[in-house]
Formats: sequence, C-alpha cells, structure tokens
Amino acid sequence: MIKLYRDAQRPQNWVAYVPNSGWVAFPAAEHGWEHRAPARGLDPLFLREVPLQAAFAAGLPQPELQKVA
Repeated sequence: MIKLYRDAQRPQNWVAYVPNSGWVAFPAAEHGWEHRAPARGLDPLFLREVPLQAAFAAGLPQPELQKVA
C-alpha cells in the first residue's frame, strides 16, 4: 500500500513511498500524480506521514483502485 508524506523542506510537493517502485515526489496540485518523479535527497527528519485522502485531488490512486498482490 502507498504511504503518503509531507516534506517540510518541500511544502509544494507530496512525497509517497510506493512498494516495488520506491520514493516519488509530485506537485500538491490537481493532477500532480501525473507529474511524479523519483524523490531524491529526502531527510527523514522533515517527513511526516499523512492520510492518503489528503492527496486524492492530486490524482493519488485511491486504495480500492490499487492492485493487491
């Protein structure tokens, strides 16, 4: 399951951990998920996990639409 984070150093982006893909960052804007890219230089000190629902407007896949392995 995807885990969603806010990065205090990059407040304009969401950060997500995607199993089998790794860390990605995407704009905290409508359809931002379509512009996701590998996240680099993350500092765990500044990451805070937040509910997935917070990024649904940015196009983050909803849990019921995610594939179950």
